[in-house]
Amino acid sequence: MAVIYPRKFQNALSARDILKQVVSDRQLHLITLNRYRYNEQHSCKELTEVIEQLNGQPRELVQDLSHHVTDEARHSMWLTDLLVELGADIGKPPGVSYIDEFERLLDKDAYDPKRNLEDGIIAALVAINVTEKRGCEYFSAHIYALKQAPQTPENIKIRETIAKIFPEEAGHVRWGNRWLAQIADKSPEHRQKVKQAKQKYAAIEQAAFESGIDFTLGAELRRVANLVEVANTMALWERPRYLMERLPQTLLAPELQFTRIQAAQKAWQRDPQAFIEKFVPIFFQGIQSAENKSQKTTVKKEIN
Repeated sequence: MAVIYPRKFQNALSARDILKQVVSDRQLHLITLNRYRYNEQHSCKELTEVIEQLNGQPRELVQDLSHHVTDEARHSMWLTDLLVELGADIGKPPGVSYIDEFERLLDKDAYDPKRNLEDGIIAALVAINVTEKRGCEYFSAHIYALKQAPQTPENIKIRETIAKIFPEEAGHVRWGNRWLAQIADKSPEHRQKVKQAKQKYAAIEQAAFESGIDFTLGAELRRVANLVEVANTMALWERPRYLMERLPQTLLAPELQFTRIQAAQKAWQRDPQAFIEKFVPIFFQGIQSAENKSQKTTVKKEIN
């Protein structure tokens, strides 16, 4: 069975590239840690909802998910304690939330075990699996970046906390892989269902991931392109409803506009000269990126 891994940001920046920059900026570093905390905390809620929807069956899966909730709660606790010790914020992180965007892009009808228990279980397991894979990728890159950074007491403490979480997250990925492999081995039909679910939720996860860190000009168009990519993993009759329900918020994206304003204000307040020399060019690179993507699409259409 094919294994699907998280893709780079816009197929260019790896997790290591991003975390290298994050670790070098204390304010951004603390915000990133708080995002980890928020995601772990929110996962407890999502996993609990899946347990409640399963209503006791299958028993082994419910038991495993209960243990999973305990792990996520412990990770959230460790990160909360760390942030409090560092004097950092533990409120909802600024910017577009990865986990909230992932939820917005979910097709709740396919995700609900009450409608079709087996399909719901596959959807839930794959959704959990793709987000856990992204978490493992980033925790691994974060540990690597911290090993390369100055070995200050703060950086060492952060690395030790993430290093405690990482093995358990890797265990969650292996657990999900085992469950999905067992389901896929039942029949060719089950294998196809698992394969399609992996493609669908990998596209949703990638779209949510990119929304969380892309605020340059042209981001709205890239978000729409990612939404279309998600829709293309669905049956033809499901696509119009899915797109129409999510297109307005994706295109208008009020939280994206707010993030841009916040980022610009903070960059200006911290260093006006750097704002002009670095932030503005980075911001406007989005235009060039969007134009290049549009040109490539046009060329492909003309060739076809």
